[in-house]
Amino acid sequence: MFLETKGGLNYPVIRPISGFQVKVVALIRTFAPYLKKAMQKIRNIAIIAHVDHGKTTLVDKMLLQGKLFRDNQDKGELILDNNDLERERGITILAKNVSVQYKGFKINIMDTPGHSDFGGEVERVLNMADGVLLLVDAFEGPMPQTRFVLQKALQQGKKAILVINKVDKPNCRPDEVHDKVFDLFFNLGATEDQLSFITVYGSSKQGWMGPDWKTPTTDITYLFDKIIEYLPPAPMNEGSLQLQITSLDYSTFVGRIAVGRVFRGTIKEGMPISLVKRNGTVIKNRIKDLFTFEGLEKKKATEINSGEIVAVTGIEGFEIGDTIADFENPEGLIPIPIDEPTMSMLFTINTSPFFGKEGKFVTSRHLRDRLYKELEKNLAMRLEETTSPDSYLVYGRGILHLSILIETMRREGYELQLGQPQVIIKEIDGVKHEPMEILSIDVPEESSGKVIELVSQRKGDMLIMEPKGDLLHLEFDIPARGIIGLRNNILTATAGEAIMAHRFKAYEPWKGPIPGRNAGVLISKEKGTAVAYSIDKLQDRGSFFIEPGDEVYMGQIIGEHIRPDDLVINMCTEKKLSNMRASGSDEKTRIAPKINFSLEEAMEYIQGDEYVEITPKSIRMRKIHLDENMRKRSSKAMEA
Repeated sequence: MFLETKGGLNYPVIRPISGFQVKVVALIRTFAPYLKKAMQKIRNIAIIAHVDHGKTTLVDKMLLQGKLFRDNQDKGELILDNNDLERERGITILAKNVSVQYKGFKINIMDTPGHSDFGGEVERVLNMADGVLLLVDAFEGPMPQTRFVLQKALQQGKKAILVINKVDKPNCRPDEVHDKVFDLFFNLGATEDQLSFITVYGSSKQGWMGPDWKTPTTDITYLFDKIIEYLPPAPMNEGSLQLQITSLDYSTFVGRIAVGRVFRGTIKEGMPISLVKRNGTVIKNRIKDLFTFEGLEKKKATEINSGEIVAVTGIEGFEIGDTIADFENPEGLIPIPIDEPTMSMLFTINTSPFFGKEGKFVTSRHLRDRLYKELEKNLAMRLEETTSPDSYLVYGRGILHLSILIETMRREGYELQLGQPQVIIKEIDGVKHEPMEILSIDVPEESSGKVIELVSQRKGDMLIMEPKGDLLHLEFDIPARGIIGLRNNILTATAGEAIMAHRFKAYEPWKGPIPGRNAGVLISKEKGTAVAYSIDKLQDRGSFFIEPGDEVYMGQIIGEHIRPDDLVINMCTEKKLSNMRASGSDEKTRIAPKINFSLEEAMEYIQGDEYVEITPKSIRMRKIHLDENMRKRSSKAMEA
């Protein structure tokens, strides 16, 4: 039917359609879905890199290049690392989504954690991405954690763009690093298509990217052009709705928000849906509001097609890995597989004499509710209740993974106590197996002998020893329990110059006993205030973790003994004063500075009969049994 105009009015006129026109219409209908796919101007990319290779700085520059800020707006640095812990430690812990508009294309950028302890975060993000930017330091090259995340990406068939960063650093070796990355791709079983990756050189800090590291450009548009040209567009899959929830957000106004990529179909505001749980059960529900990511903000939308990353509100009872599917014919997607935890720790309520002085949440109910809340979004964590209602076994990917949770709880006002970290032992075909790690250490050559000796004592087997600039690069196979407490010893032996990194390898047969802490500890005999006179007189017994004026209690660990056994000492004895003067009675006290422990160091330092006490203001170590007689009875019972 056509419209014909007569005297300014439109009249419908029916004209015969030729056979050629019929064929054209049929062809348009046949190829419409493919044309739609070709028109999809969305790129979903994940940025993966080792800790401190400049990943978050690169994202900052991409946001600035995308003109997300007014010229007079205070932008700051590390825009995405907005969590206090992330800024303090200089690492990314939580994956985050932002988007940039460039030449009519929308580029959704996902910043991923670089540490293998946060593998749960990494795997979720890769499910939303269609391609990856692999960021590598021009001096350090591919590191253990780079390998860990890249392996996950290649297994999922993602194409990668290699970005060799920090080419402005002295001693950088971009060409050598490029060859090492190619070897890494090959060793990880990359396909021919994945092996033909594009390489971009540049400096995130100076804000330029280009095809040659020797000739700096003026901005990072070259990287954007390569993303659009090389990485595949977000696929436009026709059919009924499928959206897998890959992360959670929270708002005080609307509650929990589900975030994921629309895998198939179209999602609309207010539409009824089915929520397919990980175990296959289906719950009928209704969407309230839809949001897309525009820059750093969320923008309200009414309808979103497949390929786009979306935030959904109004759904109750969802978990990560669930699928939002069609109301009539729900089809769930395969749940996200997560690597198993390799370490466990006992979390219990604070029972020390100082409990409740600094924290707001001190009861077992508070502890239980907080741990179960963490389970909802922390995929790599597991929780197990013990025979005691006050204690819980928490399973995680490593010391860092658990310590981030503990530090977050501490800042929220919780008080708790932690037992010694234990690796998870499995029995495979009747043989005891334990988790093994690949440990890499970069160390000055003169300290290498001491490092090799320390690692060998903990059942480590050397795999690689090669020069790397002015350092020596060492790689070992080592049991996961051998790494607990090793960092402190290596930093002491190398005067703080060693660079350590490790990643999980596999479960292998038990390697036998590993020697623990060599020295005993100094234990407080009574409750009170530490006195300078007592500390001064007892300095020949060991080094102290406290200073004059600190409050101590009976059973608290206050120092390290010079001998292997524990020693109970009194820190609260003041100098007896008299009205007689004698030579030597007025000598000055010279006290060595106390040893400060970070949370991870304290977790690695304690033994099986000790706890770390965590409060919002303090980190203390103590014996499980505070009374000396109880400790003796307990040790005799253990021996028997």
